Amino acid sequence: MAIRTFGPNAVDWEQRVDLDRLRDARLARLRATLEASSLGALLTFDFSNIRYLTATHIGTWAMDKLIRFAVLPRGGDPVLWDFGSAAKHHQLFNPWLDGTERARAGISTLRGAFHPGAGIAEEVARKVATVLREHGLAGEPIGVDLVEMPILAALRAEGLDVVDGQQVFLEARRIKTEDEISLLTQACSMVDAAYDELYGFLRPGVRENECVGLVSKVLYDLGSEYVEGVNAISGERCSPHPHVYSDRVVRPGDPAFFDILHSHLGYRTCYYRCFAVGSASPAMRDAYTRCREYMDLAIARVRPGATTADIVELWPTAQEFGFPDEEAAFALQYGHGVGLSIWEKPIFSRLVSLDHPETLEEGMVFALETYWPGGDGWSAARIEEEVVVTADGCEVITKFPAEDLLVAGQRYWTVDGSLPTVRESQSHLNTSAGRGER
Repeated sequence: MAIRTFGPNAVDWEQRVDLDRLRDARLARLRATLEASSLGALLTFDFSNIRYLTATHIGTWAMDKLIRFAVLPRGGDPVLWDFGSAAKHHQLFNPWLDGTERARAGISTLRGAFHPGAGIAEEVARKVATVLREHGLAGEPIGVDLVEMPILAALRAEGLDVVDGQQVFLEARRIKTEDEISLLTQACSMVDAAYDELYGFLRPGVRENECVGLVSKVLYDLGSEYVEGVNAISGERCSPHPHVYSDRVVRPGDPAFFDILHSHLGYRTCYYRCFAVGSASPAMRDAYTRCREYMDLAIARVRPGATTADIVELWPTAQEFGFPDEEAAFALQYGHGVGLSIWEKPIFSRLVSLDHPETLEEGMVFALETYWPGGDGWSAARIEEEVVVTADGCEVITKFPAEDLLVAGQRYWTVDGSLPTVRESQSHLNTSAGRGER
């Protein structure tokens, strides 16, 4: 499998991402997964599943509103009901939906904002049931991914047998096509560039939120569709990991790690990097070394036929780094599929993977994340790599350097030469930890 990145433009002199092939391959994979299931149809309100099924997009503002829905009947074509004038736009510009035949106007309950007596939920159920009856599937189970309670009640009132359909969608999306892998790799290349800018910007006196703004601008300038978040963590906020950025001012000697999540043509990234600002303490250097070791051990074991259990058994237990159980430490030693959403199959965690292992296959794309707290009680290291499973191993597609801890910020000079890059912060020397006392 050749893993390549391209420029964002279409050209006549080079074969790049084939978007028609992407649309066809995704729908074919979902149809095959539906055929292999016990379901008669799939109903989706989830933004990512709608895009995978119909290749439509109306903006990230709609991601959490459950206002759009689509049906895939067994043996039939997808039917989409969309937000107001968006349906007309699809009729004009999405020929794969056959105009008004399968791109229709429709609206859900706006997460309950419509008056319950307006009959919106009942109308959604009627629309869905009509398509199923047209295909002779009204008596078959219909799998739904996400659903509001009024919609669920209305579907059942129509006589439909509503069951969980999310597993069918996620199973279809588990293995990526050639074009999906290219788009995921391209998304990572944009984050490579963002980290290069961030490395040059990061110094004492900047705030975490400023780093978020810088990264967001770089990504949007490069054509990102959506910057979902930049998780910026520095100083004593690193341990325990809070999973949210703040307005904290970065200080000399701080650890700082970042997670950059954005979307390129729908395909996402989850991509941590970790720095020391000005210099690193011995505790921080040691934490990074151990964090990197857990990462390298995991990557070395990735290949078709290995399992998620084979990976997570290499990682420390929650108790080894200060947590009472795996639920309390969840997502610190972690792995997850990446595609149109950032948490897809397979999942790697000691919480579930040892007892419920999943087999790795060629074409999977997932992120592996490791974490280790510093021995000083406040610093910590965090690293993440995204990999594509190949025929005989894997290829890392997150390219910004992370083999060793990078020191960002101004290089300082003393009368005796350069200030060491590994040093205890002066303010911590005359403490129990600084004196090496136990």
